[in-house]
Amino acid sequence: MNYRHIYHAGNFADVLKHAVLAMLIRYLQKKDAAFRVLDTHAGIGLYDLSSVEAQKTGEWQTGIGKLIDADLPAEAAALIEPYLGAIRALNPKGGVTKYPGSPALARALFRPQDRLSAIELHPDDYGALSRLFEGDHQVRVTELDGWLTLNAHLPPKEKRGLVLVDPPFEQEGEYERLVKGLALGYRRFPGGTFCLWYPMKKGAPIADFHKALKDLEIPKMLCAELTVMSDREATGLNGSGLVIVNPPYTLKDELSVLLPVLKDRLAVDRYASARAFWLRGENKE
Repeated sequence: MNYRHIYHAGNFADVLKHAVLAMLIRYLQKKDAAFRVLDTHAGIGLYDLSSVEAQKTGEWQTGIGKLIDADLPAEAAALIEPYLGAIRALNPKGGVTKYPGSPALARALFRPQDRLSAIELHPDDYGALSRLFEGDHQVRVTELDGWLTLNAHLPPKEKRGLVLVDPPFEQEGEYERLVKGLALGYRRFPGGTFCLWYPMKKGAPIADFHKALKDLEIPKMLCAELTVMSDREATGLNGSGLVIVNPPYTLKDELSVLLPVLKDRLAVDRYASARAFWLRGENKE
């Protein structure tokens, strides 16, 4: 996919991923005990949407640009407020110039006891990420292949946590690596919440990917998917999805409220769609 995230920051796929990430963090905070977020492919952490790269594609304009000042139905607005509120705090003059990647978003939502392990392999991106969090005792930035952390960094010492696996899909076999990575991580940390992002585009092996996940026989796996256009004409992403392992018990119903609103607001054509469904677990579908 040749994926450098500055070209895609704030697009519809980020909206889905980051809105759900914020929801998961807020759920973990219902208990006073500390938790850790492990971000295996963290990127640079914070993106400048006025940069040449972001302006070249303008993808954020059909993603977060459509939502930041939108008048949303009350229930959906409440669900997405932790995400949108963090973005507004970064942009006090209005609009969106600064956009938080997943590590910056998580950090913005933290309480004093919560911790982040941000992992990045690309040397330049690791450098930018390190500078962003320099001196922050709640964040540890590590230059490492994120796939290795699913063994080496689990379980966290806090014994509670969220593992975000958001690979760049620059290489063949990433869907298979997601399945293998989840299998390894879950064995190490069966009580943790895992959130796996995956792209949807023409020819992507989504059915095989879902089957391989089911075959892991992990008890509870919830899936959320958002497509904004038909894959017939799209040359890149037409949608994206998340697999959430050990999801909050409320998440399925909350996604059933939020996803239709995201579909309506972010649709490019009439083939846009959204769904939340169980791969394994409650009301298995």
